[in-house]
Amino acid sequence: MHRHLRFVLGVLLGGGALAAFLWYVGPTTVLTRASAVTTWAVAIVAVLVVAEAAADGVGVWASVRPLNGGLSARRSVQFAFAGDFFDVLSPAGPVSSEPIMAQFFGVATGTSYSEALGVRSVAKYVKSASQLLLSVLLVSVLLVGGSAPRSLFLTLGGAALVLGVVGAAVVLARDWVTRAVVVVLTPVVATISSLYRSEPHGRDAVVDAVARFRTRAAAFVDAPGLIALIAAGGLLEQFLTAGALWIALSGTGTGVALIAVVALVPLPQAASVVPIPGSLGAYDLLLAGALVATTGAPAASAAAAVLVVRTFGLGVSLAGGGLAVAFLRGWRP
Repeated sequence: MHRHLRFVLGVLLGGGALAAFLWYVGPTTVLTRASAVTTWAVAIVAVLVVAEAAADGVGVWASVRPLNGGLSARRSVQFAFAGDFFDVLSPAGPVSSEPIMAQFFGVATGTSYSEALGVRSVAKYVKSASQLLLSVLLVSVLLVGGSAPRSLFLTLGGAALVLGVVGAAVVLARDWVTRAVVVVLTPVVATISSLYRSEPHGRDAVVDAVARFRTRAAAFVDAPGLIALIAAGGLLEQFLTAGALWIALSGTGTGVALIAVVALVPLPQAASVVPIPGSLGAYDLLLAGALVATTGAPAASAAAAVLVVRTFGLGVSLAGGGLAVAFLRGWRP
């Protein structure tokens, strides 16, 4: 009965979130745009979107492997779907969803919150970096061929440069960063823990948690195979998302180069700074606009293709992710 209750709660959670999305976008708008894409293309898009959501399980499996042996392949996929759910609902996407998921990872692997956050932080950085570097490489090829605007290359190249500089700075100045984090978090942790503990956590607890975080994050230095697997999983997701978008565009009668679509997929991640669940509107506008500017696709076709892919993507994340979340255990007995 317990599992049946969780299933019902998952259906309500995922179904409610999906209904809210459709209400926000408008069922009529979705149907109108979807009708511009042929039926065969919509069916293939649906399969690719589900495959992309499941492919995230590769990175999940590799990232939590150092935590007491990690998770099984099946549970890794479950956690991937749950992560997508929080990616959509949290204001800043993966930036704000990973701290939520770290609690579930810690409980599932029998480790601490800080250890789980450490390995997942590395995984998110590696995944984003690999996708962005591939995009910069592909846009460079398109720029040489004269089929990509210079502004797109500068945007992606600048983002890759910033990501690299930040990563290098964190590694080189890790001791300074550690001290700063301890200073900032100590009063926050003390205040929050005072709400449920007679003796609130102090500075020593924060120092220990940060040390655990650093130890787990540094463990990947001795596990290059896991790093490579995380990167490969991220690139697989990028190709599957690009494939879905390319098929959707083909379904509108618009032929574009697949290489251009693959290069553009990571670009709308910048929309996560907009504090709207799922970056609704901002993400779609950025991706459709980039497609028009780079490939010359008609604006109507680009908008229809993006909306179809996004509708399936958010549907899988909310409905499937909500069901996956219902079966996660977030608190220790």
